[in-house]
Amino acid sequence: MAGHVQDRWYKTERDASGKPRRVKTDRYGTGKRYRARYPGPDGTEQSESFPDGQKRRAEKWLNAIETDMTRGQYTDPKSVRITFRQYAEKWLDSKTPSPSARKELGRRLRLHAYPVLGSRPVGTFRPEHIRELLAALETKPGVGPSYTRNIFADVRSVLSAAVDDSLLSRNPCSARSVRLPKADAHPVVPWVSTQVFAVRAALLEPYRAMVDVGAGCGLRQGEVFGLAEDAIDADGRTLHVVRQIKHVEGRPVFALPKGGKKRDVPLPGSVAVALRAHMDACKPVEITLPWDTPEGPKVSARLIFTAEQGGMVWRSNFNAKDWKPALAKAGFIPEAEEGERYVGAREHGMHALRHFYASALLDAGENIKAVSEYMGHADPALTLRVYAHLMPDSRERARRAIDRVFGASLPGDHGPQTAQ
Repeated sequence: MAGHVQDRWYKTERDASGKPRRVKTDRYGTGKRYRARYPGPDGTEQSESFPDGQKRRAEKWLNAIETDMTRGQYTDPKSVRITFRQYAEKWLDSKTPSPSARKELGRRLRLHAYPVLGSRPVGTFRPEHIRELLAALETKPGVGPSYTRNIFADVRSVLSAAVDDSLLSRNPCSARSVRLPKADAHPVVPWVSTQVFAVRAALLEPYRAMVDVGAGCGLRQGEVFGLAEDAIDADGRTLHVVRQIKHVEGRPVFALPKGGKKRDVPLPGSVAVALRAHMDACKPVEITLPWDTPEGPKVSARLIFTAEQGGMVWRSNFNAKDWKPALAKAGFIPEAEEGERYVGAREHGMHALRHFYASALLDAGENIKAVSEYMGHADPALTLRVYAHLMPDSRERARRAIDRVFGASLPGDHGPQTAQ
């Protein structure tokens, strides 16, 4: 590293005979005298100034910078002048996911991370500060273990970017002393077919085919609401899941399915029949919404499921006025007293239809990779974490596999035959 310490109070000039001599500069006696200068990893010049009488300190500082660079522990000195909030806001602006995803991420940081970490300079972060954040979240009302893990992942992403930008030498979130709360342990208990049919029968006729699509194709609620007539492939055997209706800052928008992944799902004949019958009775309606954010471009689609008045189905209205009454009729929750709201039923939301779909496929022997693909999960590992306990017991399959080899050996044989 070609660094050096500059004395800003003196400069070297040559006299009439050509000999160099030191002369005072215009800055003599004012401001900090010494400036330690060096080229940073990106080639730009970095510097730090020191008062008169501290040249030795400037040289030590420069040597420490060179040592950190050699060890791969260099951090930009300006990291102590940039706060976590300032850096996170800049980082958010440069992220590539959808604008709505950025807004949600920014909301979590604003509500939960900034109050604890926002004013701390990025270059001063240590594991103890992350432990303080986790401790604060643990006592915060309405923030459970799973949500805490999401907030932690956001903070970790911001600090990982700071490491890449040489503002931190290592990410304190990776320290062994930083321990996340265990995720909520609520194993999925899927409905059985009689429960699915009971809820279907309890819904108003225009909404019954929603159950067929949710339980028969594994669509999320927003994907069901955003399903258009062009989703049914010409062969009648494939369903194209290409959009959802979601709410950004309380306003509905069209968007790609969760994770930004379109997918094709096998369309069972029974579900195809139910959809055609529904569309014969309730013609698709063209609905226009912004794309991805309330300020996004307007997009139109002929939706299969619409409200009684002909507009889009609003999640809050549907859940309160249609889904929960159907759950009550099917015996999942008690009937609401007159003038009272139905009790909460998070485990029996429309997502229960997806759980039924996954359990039915796994029970039939479908492989986990295919189930993950049909459900639009990020990867099979996620599907396995959620549904592993629903997979058929492999012990009986193991017995049958070995018996097919050993069982062929009669008494007097010399043991099992080599499997072909």
